[in-house]
Amino acid sequence: MNQNVFLLLGGIVIGTAGCTMAPKYTRPATPIPAELPSSTPYAGSNASTPAPVAPDLSWREFFTDEKLQQVIGTALANNRDLRLAALNVELTRAIYGIQRDALFPAVNAAGGASKQRSSADLTRPGEPRITERYDVDLGVLAWEIDFFGRIRSLKDRALEEYLATKQARRGAQTLLVSAVANAYLALAADRENRALAETTYQTQKAAYELVQRQYAVGVATELDLRQAQTPVEAARRDIAAYTQRVAQDENALNLLVGAPVPGALLPTGLSCLSPLQEISPGTSSEVLLRRPDVLQAESMLKAANADIGAARATFFPRISLTTLLGTASNELSGLFKSGTGTWSFTPQVVMPIFDARTWSAHKAAKVQREIAVAQYERAIQNAFREVADALAVRGTVDKQVSAQQALADAVAETHRLATMRYEKGIDSYLGVLDAQRNLFAAQQGLVTLRLAKLASQVQLYAVLGGGDEAERSPSLVAKPVAAFELNQR
Repeated sequence: MNQNVFLLLGGIVIGTAGCTMAPKYTRPATPIPAELPSSTPYAGSNASTPAPVAPDLSWREFFTDEKLQQVIGTALANNRDLRLAALNVELTRAIYGIQRDALFPAVNAAGGASKQRSSADLTRPGEPRITERYDVDLGVLAWEIDFFGRIRSLKDRALEEYLATKQARRGAQTLLVSAVANAYLALAADRENRALAETTYQTQKAAYELVQRQYAVGVATELDLRQAQTPVEAARRDIAAYTQRVAQDENALNLLVGAPVPGALLPTGLSCLSPLQEISPGTSSEVLLRRPDVLQAESMLKAANADIGAARATFFPRISLTTLLGTASNELSGLFKSGTGTWSFTPQVVMPIFDARTWSAHKAAKVQREIAVAQYERAIQNAFREVADALAVRGTVDKQVSAQQALADAVAETHRLATMRYEKGIDSYLGVLDAQRNLFAAQQGLVTLRLAKLASQVQLYAVLGGGDEAERSPSLVAKPVAAFELNQR
């Protein structure tokens, strides 16, 4: 009998393994063009030279600068937001394990002892009024047999929520990597601007001292002297402003990294950084389906789809089983002796007749799925817009940098000529002053555009789904689920 009971339990588990009433999942059509934009504003953004796509390129391969790599690595180890995302993955994985294990019976052991004295009126003649009972049982209590897939649908939902949380962690890492890189680049640009302001100050100070000496011997006028003083004071102001911005940039970077960044790892300027790895956006918009936020939205859509299966299953009978195997005796020493064995087999069927809540729950599950579809489509549309914007910058920023470089060269030559004309007495110092202002502004604009170019490369890498290293660095992510768990997808 014992063997038959265990065979029956095993047969029930195997027989209900594939039952579910959830509708077959079909990925919704993407509400975006099949190809990434390639018109005039994006011309040149799709490089003809072979380059890897962002999702296949780890952040260490994309950011080739060794100092920046160390800063990003420290941020991934210390950042609290990423740590919370990783803990959320562990939490949802544990919740999934709880829901998955509900498919299997829980075997419990129980022991009991009782001693009672009965009324003389209720005791037959010759029977003792005081009785004792000792028993030990091993069995399954109220195990729900998932004939119609309710528990399996709830398990599938928990699995998809776990996978969605993993994608959220990936997205958090992508966001952190790009944020650290942008903060590092902004610090480099502001340090370069501060160095430019310091160089400008020294140049203007030397020119001002020259005019002072000319004024002392009556060659230059007081107007020339005051005009020469103006750019000196402006440069001093700029040095103070950029010193402030550098300090604020360092504070922002320290917050992202989660610890003070050693001075040896800080950049001195944009020129000292190693170039970023070139990436190819490809031509098909299907690359967007690999973004963490899109994959997260799709997992939540699958979870809503599984909810419909659980809601449908509530319309059907719920079958539970209680079975016990054990021994009982009126003496403690008599347990486990021959003839004291006991067993019980108690199936129960609960058939819903009328419960309006089940219909409301089913309708709510269907509406929730429509909401998940809309959120999935919105995630794809947002991804397409972000990639298109990044490609638009990539397609035009090189021309802007080239034009700004030519402007800076032209203004530098203008400044040289204006200085020569003033020294020869042909023009007043006003021409030199205007040329100095234009030169400093052009040089600042060039630094700004060089920063914009690097930031656009980082942005394109991030919006295409780069920045994750989950498959390469298992220590940074939650433990992988077992193979049979992933097969449930």
